[in-house]
Amino acid sequence: MRPLETTGATAEVRLSDLLELEAVEVDLFRPVTLCDDPEGLYGGQVLAQALRAASLTVGDGFVAHSLHGYFVRQGDPRRSLLLRVFRDRDGRSYAARRVLAIQDGEVLLNVLSSFHRGEDGPDVQGPSAPHVPRPEELADHELSTRAVGVVFRDVQSAPVVPTPERFWARVADDVPASDPNLWACMITYVSDMCTGVFTLADFDWNVSLTSIDHSLWFHRLTAPQWLLLDLHGESVAHGRAMYRGHVFDESGVLVAGLAQESLYRRRSGPRPWTIRRSTDR
Repeated sequence: MRPLETTGATAEVRLSDLLELEAVEVDLFRPVTLCDDPEGLYGGQVLAQALRAASLTVGDGFVAHSLHGYFVRQGDPRRSLLLRVFRDRDGRSYAARRVLAIQDGEVLLNVLSSFHRGEDGPDVQGPSAPHVPRPEELADHELSTRAVGVVFRDVQSAPVVPTPERFWARVADDVPASDPNLWACMITYVSDMCTGVFTLADFDWNVSLTSIDHSLWFHRLTAPQWLLLDLHGESVAHGRAMYRGHVFDESGVLVAGLAQESLYRRRSGPRPWTIRRSTDR
């Protein structure tokens, strides 16, 4: 096997480096680059890597159209993980895959994904992109040490909220048009970076969010320069919170939709608010 390459979260590393996988054996992969992130192993990274592993096992012309990821436990960003792919179905139009992300013999993440050969038919969308400043009119937003290879620009003026709910994001990599599945993986990485919960619930520094499950639907996969993510809270109840979101390109085309449910727990005593991506529950 290739030796692992380890980098700090603030080092010059491309997102495509994190998505590069080595085939250990049939349907078993591992990332070749580790990102030693002081915030812990980022769930969006593992989710994107799992989708990448699944995409490497489907035939030509099959493009990801949905994924559903269930976070099971916390991982260590300094240690390698394995991605085990199960080929649930290979049909003429659809292919279904399951992926387990495993570290030290324990499952961190369970992912269901589906791939489709594109077909001719109507092309319409319901949601419209909100009217916001263009990305070139905004300054870069320092979001997180885990935003590897991604530039963010916040379209809101709410400095007390640590993650924006409406923002532009641009991946530094040049994604070839011949690999839409790689672009789907990059959208997946970005999609778990923020939360829309605080459009619904008042912001509270003593609340901790922990991802339970995260879903994406890819409607029109291209590789635009900028993506606009628009997130909206849907429910906070019984110790859980949920939000939905839309992803648009610069021309207002609906690229993807997303939804996430997380734990919503108050911490005792003063403690900075954080989003954690996997945890003991």
